[in-house]
Amino acid sequence: MEALKKSQGMTVTELSKAVELSYMGAKQHCEKLEALGFLKTWRVPRKAAGRPEKLYILTEKCSSLFPQAGVDLSLNVMEGVKRFFGDSAPEKILFHHYEQQKRKWAAHVSRGKSMVEKATRLVELREKSGVFCQCHYTRDGGFRIEEYHHPMQEIFDKYPSAILQEVRMMEQLLGTRVERKVQPLEKGGELVVYRIGVLG
Repeated sequence: MEALKKSQGMTVTELSKAVELSYMGAKQHCEKLEALGFLKTWRVPRKAAGRPEKLYILTEKCSSLFPQAGVDLSLNVMEGVKRFFGDSAPEKILFHHYEQQKRKWAAHVSRGKSMVEKATRLVELREKSGVFCQCHYTRDGGFRIEEYHHPMQEIFDKYPSAILQEVRMMEQLLGTRVERKVQPLEKGGELVVYRIGVLG
């Protein structure tokens, strides 16, 4: 399921290689998870003759299986400080959080000798904090970080300024501009893409 979370859909053959199972073993797992409502299929028409290719993708039911950042507690605390200390208090708490995270991560990221290595180190730290993401490069799209799950998404929905604060922290750690875009996926859901300004 983690492999599927970091993809836009995978065939049984791709999954069997990713999790080191036989084709039939992977297929049986997929069929059981589909019956339980955790997976659904997406058929991609073949360009050549033959049956359409079947991809497995995760359903919304899987959301609770991935790391969350104590969302209920965090939102309750935010609402409490807002009530007692004013409307700007939650943003100040979020600013403090990202300042602390930046200080904690700065030494590890700065050891990267190139922008690609620094971004890779940043991705490693984000993965450890529960963010599902990976570095990706294409000739057309350039170098970017793709994000498939963020444990603070519900906080982002309630306090969108937290997104800007996180992007600013990433820019300060990398020493370059970072552009965040949300791309809708053809099969449903969204992909968050961070484009790194200068590779250097």
